[in-house]
Amino acid sequence: MGEPDSSWLKEGRKADMISQTLREARKYEEVFEKMIGEEERPGFHLSARTGWMNDPNGFSFYKGKYHLFYQYHPFDSHWGPMHWGHAASSDLLNWEYLPAALAPDEVYDRNGCFSGSAIPLPDGRHLLMYTGVARERLGNGAVNDIQTQCIAVGDGIDYEKYGKNPVLDEKDLPQGSSRCDFRDPKIWQKEDGSYRCVVGNRPGEGGGQILLFASPDGFQWHLEKVLVSNNNRFGTMWECPDFFLLDGKGVLLTSPTDMLPVGFEYHNGNGTLCLIGDFDQETDSFTEQNHQAIDYGIDFYAPQTVLTPDGRRVMIGWMQNWDTCNMRDQKVAWFGQMSLPRELSIKDGRLIQKPVRELEKLRQGEVAYRDVSIDGTASLEGIQGRMVDMELEIRPEREEEAYHKFAVRFAQNGQYYTSLSFHPRDSILKIDRKFSGSRRAIIHQRRSLVNSKNGKLKLRIILDRFSVEVFVNDGEQALSAILYTDQAADGISFLSDGAVKMDIVKYGLLRG
Repeated sequence: MGEPDSSWLKEGRKADMISQTLREARKYEEVFEKMIGEEERPGFHLSARTGWMNDPNGFSFYKGKYHLFYQYHPFDSHWGPMHWGHAASSDLLNWEYLPAALAPDEVYDRNGCFSGSAIPLPDGRHLLMYTGVARERLGNGAVNDIQTQCIAVGDGIDYEKYGKNPVLDEKDLPQGSSRCDFRDPKIWQKEDGSYRCVVGNRPGEGGGQILLFASPDGFQWHLEKVLVSNNNRFGTMWECPDFFLLDGKGVLLTSPTDMLPVGFEYHNGNGTLCLIGDFDQETDSFTEQNHQAIDYGIDFYAPQTVLTPDGRRVMIGWMQNWDTCNMRDQKVAWFGQMSLPRELSIKDGRLIQKPVRELEKLRQGEVAYRDVSIDGTASLEGIQGRMVDMELEIRPEREEEAYHKFAVRFAQNGQYYTSLSFHPRDSILKIDRKFSGSRRAIIHQRRSLVNSKNGKLKLRIILDRFSVEVFVNDGEQALSAILYTDQAADGISFLSDGAVKMDIVKYGLLRG
């Protein structure tokens, strides 16, 4: 399959390569998506076609459209045997569901087609690289999930698994590395036409590591080196790596499991990590310089990026937290949604994230106020809604008198609300959804240390029915959270302890 071959495009060949397992998934999703009304979904965030969604996979630009695959269990809103769901978009915001692309139907992936990536091939085909999982029962009755790296190639709709799968398995690992924690390949092509991919792995000790593999054609792979080692710094296993060049730096994104908190930078549990440093393209060597969290909110994991045709590096993540997956009624028809796509850049050694500029095309009905004085509680005419893009700038009303606290509440009615509050004395920004209607004792708050001089702060708050995403100081930090508050709760209000001046502009967002 490594050689150009047009015969696979013929209808008869395509029919043969679709297994009964995949046919059943496709038939099920086609029927059951019709039972989900448009108003029951996010307006411009991709959600599961039906059933369960987690990590973004295969984020790529192919045949004039963005393609996004995702970890998918179509038959239930619980996690289950992993398939690859599939959607495409011309603007990163309005998504069209396509038939499921992969199902666990081969010996090497019989227990799941786990996360991976995608890339267009020079001959016009679309290559998917993913982790196959096959369960192995040991003599003592224990069970191991053996993870290998596999390939499928297709035309943007139908994909055929490579006859020589798996292309990477335990024999390709460094000595002592786990064959059970070996997953999530992210592939790219170098300028010389060769290919590289990074894969998350767990060594014998020291927590996670990121392995770098090389290939001349995208099909035949060999281990090149350990690109980065955790050395017990950030959590344990490093999942879902992505590596790319940005503004002259090498950037590694990964999602560590079982993290310990470090001040306000990293929190307990599964988190996100960005390493920034120098990358020598001749030797494929990465030298770390800075590290930071990617998202400081409650719900964000496993981000993946794509390079757009106009040269932007755009990231999207799963807007969920593994420790809060039981927050929603499990009888619902869909579970899981993606974050807004975010444009990335580097400034002063830090990752900057901003909502994709395409979002501005969905704006309508501008409402703006300048120099609003707030001391106590306030509401402003025209400032409300659950599909909203809202920009705030706050500052003390009098330079010599610092205020003690400022907060904005949204998704609000007489009973429910979620709040974003800022304490200028310690520069702490907190997102809090404990009054959003949840009846579960799960994670409802997160705090972040932000940059603020004399109590000045810029916030961009984006609401979309079931979520909020906050961008601080033009993208210095981002905080994401899912919300399942009744949609009728659409109020927005402001509170301050001490006198605050505020500029605000609010837009409604209408799906294109």
